[in-house]
Amino acid sequence: METSTKETFRDLINGDTPVLVDFHAEWCGPCKMMTPILRELRDKMQGGVRILKLDVDKNPAVANAFQVQGVPTLILFRQGKIIWRQSGVVQANVLENIIKQHQG
Repeated sequence: METSTKETFRDLINGDTPVLVDFHAEWCGPCKMMTPILRELRDKMQGGVRILKLDVDKNPAVANAFQVQGVPTLILFRQGKIIWRQSGVVQANVLENIIKQHQG
């Protein structure tokens, strides 16, 4: 079962649509602040980005593969490549500008 999850994750990040992954944890206060920000971003971008929330405690192999050491960590993927990453809370308008720069 774990393998299919990884394949699904890989399939998602390999697409042409940018994918923003929010590496988070349930116990993380700043991570909770990202939920409404990501909702706002999704509404603003209207399909221009896919947003995934990935719990590092439930998916340690994926977090380790991308060397996520602190949460929240946001990583933007396009065609399987990391095109941007940052730890900490990032506002929706900043994320929108970053994603638009990398939409190709």
